[in-house]
Amino acid sequence: MEVQKIVQRNRFSRYPRLDTILMVEEFIKEHSAEFKVYQLWERLPKKIMYQTYKVILEYLLSINKIAIDSENKIGYIWSEEAGNYFKNKKEKLRWE
Repeated sequence: MEVQKIVQRNRFSRYPRLDTILMVEEFIKEHSAEFKVYQLWERLPKKIMYQTYKVILEYLLSINKIAIDSENKIGYIWSEEAGNYFKNKKEKLRWE
């Protein structure tokens, strides 16, 4: 999902700062598949509004960094090795 669609769908939400997005992403990475969506929000190191948290989750889902399973648990799925592989290829990837 494009970021613009997330913004349009959540136009009354509060929008997160970059440091907040990174904090949530890092916490998910450290606790992958341990907590359900609401449980993870309750355990974040810094308190943020639930609306803001949901915007961050939608963003991370849209860029394939996280996944939510059938039990509603959040898992970190981004592969740094795969990202580096494509980043370092001589033939650059292009999206049009």
